[in-house]
Parts: sequence; structure tokens; C-alpha cells
Amino acid sequence: MENRTEVAIVGAGFAGMYLLHRLRGMGVQAKVLEAGSGVGGTWYWNRYPGARCDIESIQYSYQFDDQLQQEWEWSERYATQPEILKYAEHVADRYDLRRDIQFNTRVRAATYDESASEWTLQAEDGATLTARIYVMATGCLSVPNKPDLKGLSDFSGPVYHTGEWPHEPVDFTGQRVAVIGTGSSAIQSIPRIARQAKHLTVFQRTANYSIPARNAPLDPDYVKSIKARYKEFRAEASKTPPGIHAVFNPGSVLDASPEEREAAYEERWQKGGLIFMGAFGDAMLSHEANAVPAEFVRRKIHEIVKDPEMADKLCPKNIIGAKRLCVDTEYYPTFNRDNVDLIDIKEQPLKEITANAVVVEGQEVEVDALVIATGFDAMTGALKNVDIQGRGGARLQERWADGPSSYLGLAMADFPNLFTVTGPGSPSVFTNMLPTIEQHVEWIADCIGYMNARNYRCIEATQDAEDEWWAHCQDVASVGIKGTTDSWYIGANIEGKPRVFMPYLGGYPLYCQRCEEVVAEGYKGFAFS
Repeated sequence: MENRTEVAIVGAGFAGMYLLHRLRGMGVQAKVLEAGSGVGGTWYWNRYPGARCDIESIQYSYQFDDQLQQEWEWSERYATQPEILKYAEHVADRYDLRRDIQFNTRVRAATYDESASEWTLQAEDGATLTARIYVMATGCLSVPNKPDLKGLSDFSGPVYHTGEWPHEPVDFTGQRVAVIGTGSSAIQSIPRIARQAKHLTVFQRTANYSIPARNAPLDPDYVKSIKARYKEFRAEASKTPPGIHAVFNPGSVLDASPEEREAAYEERWQKGGLIFMGAFGDAMLSHEANAVPAEFVRRKIHEIVKDPEMADKLCPKNIIGAKRLCVDTEYYPTFNRDNVDLIDIKEQPLKEITANAVVVEGQEVEVDALVIATGFDAMTGALKNVDIQGRGGARLQERWADGPSSYLGLAMADFPNLFTVTGPGSPSVFTNMLPTIEQHVEWIADCIGYMNARNYRCIEATQDAEDEWWAHCQDVASVGIKGTTDSWYIGANIEGKPRVFMPYLGGYPLYCQRCEEVVAEGYKGFAFS
């Protein structure tokens, strides 16, 4: 690959593609390094059965170019992985992005040269790229969590991880399949696998709440009405805490009558999707308020699942909304099928994997194929996977040994000219990721333009600004009950990972306001040289 550029971007997902396009428009030379053989980021890698976005497709798209918004047609309320990947490829073609993307190039190290104020990135194949500005656009959910299961290497059949699914179709017809995990990717894939497999056994550690998607083909009249006012539609969405266009009731569930509560949650259950939790504004502020929607969903599970014992196992015991709410198509009804079993590995701990079976306490389940659906090393996994060495040899892996810290989720002290897109300390996974990505990319691009206009060679977050912002992030996370449950938001799904609340819980509008204030005050909290 060419060994020098102005801006080096790691990752050709929606963030990396848009940043490349934006910088080109500014006349800034940029190069993208991508581990995969195509664009799309998480939608390039996650090809498991049933993979689908949990944000409505009409909102899960770029808004920087109205012509792009108008010309692209989504087919369903919630787009599938193939359709989202097709959209990413369309964007790459439309703006001729591939000529500045180096595919099949996984970055393993990045080192900052203080004397030259430059970064040198080194790929696994030994190739290097030197750049003044270095941007990690590697996503929040891009490093699969691969649990250390005893005997897994001894299994004689195929093993699939939902985060690294083969690009060619997988046929489970006539096979006995085990799915380990019941997070979002499992909840989406289990109904599809169950319809194909001879027998499916689901191994569940923690039951998760899931709301029906109520997916359907998009009504052309509805799409036309949105496109007629897309700019206003987006502006209205940007004023909500998650950046999603929906109706959020600020009232208290505790002030509502039992009939009002039931009607509000029933209406949202029938409508489907993540807006279920918007029925009342205090559901995440107290355990008493949270118990209302949690119990509503448990009742629904018991209404759907015919076997009371199985329904009990599928009912989450923790609070609802502390973990990311799942959205499904026929998840709970799948457990009424004769060819589906559920094993609670808290009751029957998983002992080992043998050549042809999963062994739990008191039972050996013979299987032909394994599906590992254990999620991701979220927020920090991709950043720590690269050996990033900043000023004075400071290593990000060591700096974050006890948990991450950053300024606005954009930059860190001692790592000059390094930006992160939707890094720890930004709203990221609590929002619609596409507008959040666009906001971050535009902020970074404008900052680079500001530097270039003033002949600044270097920018760096100050330690005081980073410490102040990170303390604010933790203070906000302590309000209410969001942080009281083990989740990947705090790294609880990864053995040995420090428990630190990583996303910013203050909401999309407040975060954007803070970013704008930083700029208005001459990039307060940043030092230029």
C-alpha cells in the first residue's frame, strides 16, 4: 500500500466511509484501511441467520446528502443484513470510495512519532502507512467475544460465531444444533435455525427481554410522506435522547392507573420495537417504576410460551432496559416447537464440549453443529486490539487496563492527532448509530479543517478535560438504575474486563450541545501546537 497520507482511517464501515467522503470534499488526502474484503463494517461481518437492524430502516441511513436519502428505497420496516450491506455498497459506488480503501488489511500497531507529529500504522502483513492524523472508525461492536469453553477445540463438527459468520450460506437441515447464548444475535437467529434444524438446543445463561419487531414491508405512502419532509423528520429525531423519531411520554408510570399502564405498554407491544420503553419517562429511574414494564413482558412470555416451566426459564429476573432491549421476530413462539429445547446453564452449568456433544451438569446433549452467540467485546475491544503507542511510549492498552477514559469519546490525553469515532464516553450505543456517526465524523472533519486553516500540526485532549468529562460520564450513569445490572455496557460479558460504565447516558441532544460548546470556546479542552 502507499506509505503516506494526510489522514489514516481504520475501518470501512459507515463511519470510515463518510469520513473519507467528507475529507475528500475538503481537499484533504485520506486513506482507509479495512480488515475485510468489502465495505459495511458490522454489516459486512454479521451475516448470521436473521441478522436485522433494530432501528427502523427509514431512520437507519445517512442524511448528509438529501439526494441519497430520496433515491434509496428500503423494502422493510427493519432492514436485513443483506439489504443494509447493499446500501453500504451503493454508497461506496455512488461516491467512488473504494479507490481510497485498502481492503484485507488488518492494523496491528500504531506508533506516534513526537518529533514529526505523525503516526505510523503497521498492518499484520508488515506494510506501513504514515499519517499526520489517525482515526479509529472501528465501531462499538466489532470484536467477537469468544468464551473459553473447555473442549471447544475438540468438537468435530462445524463451529460458527454469530460475529464471524461465513459469507456462504450455512444449511442446518437434518442437523442437531446447539446455540450457546441468548443475546440479540441469538434471539434473531434462533427462530431461523429452529425452522431448518432437525433439533435445536438453546443454552441460556441469562434470559433477555425481547420485544416483537412487528416487521413488515414498508408502505409506499408512508415512505413518500417521510421523504416529503425528511429534513424536519431528522431534526425532530435529533431532539430525543436516543436520536430516534418516536413519541416518548415523560410522565410517570407510578402516577398512572393500572388500566393506563396496561394500555400504554400493550399499545407499544403491538406496535413493536425499541420504543416500548418510551411509554413512561421514569421506567429507568427506580426499581419500583421499572417493575411495571418488566412484569408486563414476563406476562407476555407466559401467554406465548405454552410450557410454564420453559416460560419461567425465559423470563428475565433482572430489570428491563439495563441491557439493550432486544427486538425479535417469533423468538418466544419458537420455544413452542417440538424440535426446540432450552437448558438454563445457571441451573445446569456447562461443563465441557466433547467431540460430538455439549455436556452440562446431569446431561450430555449430542449435537452436529455449534453456534456461539456470545456477543462482542464492546466499546473498547477494537481499540485495544491495536497496539496504540502515543506520546512518550504511552500504550492505550495499559492506560485502559482498569477501564477506558476519554474526552467526549473523541480523543485521549497523550495520544495526539488520534480521534475515535463513537468511542467510550459518547452516546453511541444508546442512540441511532447513523446520526451519531455523522455527528462525530463532521466534528472530526471540521476540527481537521480548523487545524489546517491555522497551520496547526498537532491537537491533543488535555488530561484535565479528559478527567472532567469521564467523571461527568460516571456521574450521569449513576442516576437511576441503568448501571445496576451486569451488561456489556460495563464490560460484564467479558471475563476479567474492568467494570466501568462506558457509553454516555446523558442523551444525544445534550452531548451534541456539549460538542458545539467546546468548538465555540476555541476547542476548549484541547491543546494545539
